[in-house]
Amino acid sequence: MSQAAIPEALAGIRDDFLALGQSDRLQLLLEFSDELPDPPAGVVPADAWERVPECQSPVFIHVDSHKTPPEVLASAPAEAPTTRGFASILVTGCHGASREEILAIPLDFPQSLGLEEAVSLLRLRGMAGMIWRIQRQLTESS
Repeated sequence: MSQAAIPEALAGIRDDFLALGQSDRLQLLLEFSDELPDPPAGVVPADAWERVPECQSPVFIHVDSHKTPPEVLASAPAEAPTTRGFASILVTGCHGASREEILAIPLDFPQSLGLEEAVSLLRLRGMAGMIWRIQRQLTESS
């Protein structure tokens, strides 16, 4: 069985980060924070959102696996721009991706963005927690 590649959009985001210097990478992360789309009101029942406890801020993930391709949604407070930026990267990077591509995202993907000097390891682990929950929701829905 061949392993699927990670979503093309997510690979492009990673490449964008790596093409920048360290301070510009942090700025790009903050730009992603501003671009996290608000989840459609009333579309996802309140009990369908899953909290990401690895994140210090209240971040919630929901994957609509009944859609083809699956739709990844996230909610994160504006007061937590780093965490919100990571959520936005995943929502943007998974948009239009197949189930297999999303499942192929390695849990160490956050380390591939080159942000180790700009953000704490705890925050990178939070993003890995988001990936894990996205993938678990996809796996459990099949």
